[in-house]
Amino acid sequence: MNKPIWIVDDDQSIRWVLEKALSREKIPHRSFSNPNDVLNALEKESPEVLISDIRMPRGNGIDLLQHVKASHPDLPVIIMTAYSDLESAVSSFQSGAFEYLTKPFDIDKAVELIHRAVSEGKRSPGPNKESNAWLQEAPEIIGQAPAMQEVFRAIGRLSQSQVTVLITGESGTGKELVAHALHKHSPRAKGPFIALNTAAIPKDLLESELFGHERGAFTGAQALRRGRFEQAEGGTLFLDEIGDMPFDLQTRLLRVLSDGHYYRVGGHDPIRANVRIIAATHQNLEARVAQGLFREDLLHRLNVIRIRLPALRERSEDIPALARHFMISSAKSLGVEAKRLSDDAIKAISQMAFPGNVRQLENLCHWMTVMSPSTIVGVHDLPEDLLLSANPPAASASSPVATSTPSLEASIGQRGGDWENTLHRLAVKMLQENQDEVFDSLLSKFERSVLSAALEVTRGRKVEAATRLGIGRNTITRKLQELQIEV
Repeated sequence: MNKPIWIVDDDQSIRWVLEKALSREKIPHRSFSNPNDVLNALEKESPEVLISDIRMPRGNGIDLLQHVKASHPDLPVIIMTAYSDLESAVSSFQSGAFEYLTKPFDIDKAVELIHRAVSEGKRSPGPNKESNAWLQEAPEIIGQAPAMQEVFRAIGRLSQSQVTVLITGESGTGKELVAHALHKHSPRAKGPFIALNTAAIPKDLLESELFGHERGAFTGAQALRRGRFEQAEGGTLFLDEIGDMPFDLQTRLLRVLSDGHYYRVGGHDPIRANVRIIAATHQNLEARVAQGLFREDLLHRLNVIRIRLPALRERSEDIPALARHFMISSAKSLGVEAKRLSDDAIKAISQMAFPGNVRQLENLCHWMTVMSPSTIVGVHDLPEDLLLSANPPAASASSPVATSTPSLEASIGQRGGDWENTLHRLAVKMLQENQDEVFDSLLSKFERSVLSAALEVTRGRKVEAATRLGIGRNTITRKLQELQIEV
């Protein structure tokens, strides 16, 4: 490496940490405390990689990024921020950032990212500046957890694309909110965003809802009606709960996605569909295909890009920020003064199960805004049934749940025995109980067990663990973050 790595941050401690890490790797580096000094230095020389904070007293990292990309379009720029919101992520990627690094960060991950930036070398030019105007209308999505940062990165990378996107996740995780964000930060942002819950429309009416109908097409069709495809012309059509769409209508939807044309019910003239499709489901579509309930070819058409939204239990560190936000928004909608959550209440809420995910948390905050008698909500003000979910009573020894379910899951991690047969029995049990995301749930248990074992054997050395498992360093870092495994 001939050129140094440039570090731009007003925080001396951040500069010191990165400098020490780069020195250990014998990587030349140079530090700056503000963007103006960087711009002056760029007139004489250029770095191998630029690492910049996003918010500084004497400048803005996004403005610096845009200046750098204008004069040095091939220079990789890594943006650092302690304010990990959707707008920052989208702004960074739309302005041409190589990657988006959230503070506090894992120093090994930061060094790996720098090595990758150096090896890849070049980055495509930044997007049209007009797209920055779309950020003003972006929906608010709160998420500091690593899993949500991956969602923000996906939205940022898709901001210049019009490809079909499939959003998966449990009910209540905010799939429509992400669909809105994908639309707002896309080339179709000025077009309409039309949403349709395919599970909420009766089968006999769904075809007309999607494609419209001609006058006299059926009894009661007294006038021509434009369907959702026509209403979404030039924009985005969001098909929620696509996994519940009737099988025969799946065929019609597949035809539209294949040749771009459709017919109104009772119509004879083809209509050109100029619509981007974003679909969402809480179902496991691969399992639905295996059961003969969903077309495999339609799945392939929809699954161009897949974004998985994490359940709230996978991002429990976001619960305090989400709860405070919902308390304020609930108070605003009701026209009352916002109530504050005590530290004990926030701690109790953070330990709750929330099977209904973010939607259930929002409903809880609305309940507390209405029902809590004091301006500071304490633990005693929380609903009793939710407190029980955070601290469930111990099951008795005679309880069938206490003697069957835990032993099945616990036995997966045991070293002896027929673990494959145990895994099979657990899968059968979960499927019989109609549990959601069975495949992802079991896969995460397997990955967590294998990664924990590798780290135990290597005494926490991630690179060695990755080598012995036969996976890449970036892969093990990403998996440890997703599964929230502490080294």
